[in-house]
Amino acid sequence: MAKAREMAVSDGAVAGAQSIRRALSVLRALAEGQDAGVGLSDVARTTGVSRPTVHRIVRVLMEEGLVEQNARNRRYAIGEQVSILALARRSRSPLLLAAQPHLDRLAKVIGDTLFLTVMAGADTVCVARRIGAFPIQVLSIEVGARRPLGVSSAGIALLAALAPDHAAAIVARNKLRFRTYHVTPGAVLDQVRAARRRGYEVRPIGLVPGTKSLSVVVRDAAGAPVAALTISAVVDRLPPRRESQCAGLLQEAAVQIERGLVRA
Repeated sequence: MAKAREMAVSDGAVAGAQSIRRALSVLRALAEGQDAGVGLSDVARTTGVSRPTVHRIVRVLMEEGLVEQNARNRRYAIGEQVSILALARRSRSPLLLAAQPHLDRLAKVIGDTLFLTVMAGADTVCVARRIGAFPIQVLSIEVGARRPLGVSSAGIALLAALAPDHAAAIVARNKLRFRTYHVTPGAVLDQVRAARRRGYEVRPIGLVPGTKSLSVVVRDAAGAPVAALTISAVVDRLPPRRESQCAGLLQEAAVQIERGLVRA
């Protein structure tokens, strides 16, 4: 009897952990939609969780204020309570503190749009953006935008900085989510290998047609990749020679940010 009770408790703990993970995966899927929100069917497709289960999870999250529904389009988005919870940690990120002067400087020197993107599990999240002085700016991603690792130049650069087995595992984990972005795991891994050989990622066609992006990695004190610096510009702004120059500028800035993280 005692052993049976222990097994029941163990099974309950596993089921509870699974429910929490499903709820978190739903929240991450909703975060990708930002203010526009996401439909339940899209959440089910990208998470691999059945639509009825997604509906039950969303209903509970709405009761707790973690999810809201847009009355006009009936789509779901992250709720106000998420922002309120985040206020419990008011100290600024050491990464942002270390990166801020270099982002400001690079925006003036390069003139095109700069992004700082962090790695969050199997995702990337844009945490800073700087707009340069060139009249045409590429504003493809807003601060707070979340994407699966592998669908942006920042994500490819971060995957390329991981051990091959680790990168492959993340790509496999994001397989269902890639469909929304019309990419395949095989194509992502090919880009990762190319970025690993090159030393940085360059995407000839950015998230917006007619644009080009390149990204370099920022590592923490232990040498693990934590973020990516990205420049996005119209294609004509990044011919091969300037691409190489900009990659060098980003790499120099990444080294300076890494030194700032060591001192933090």
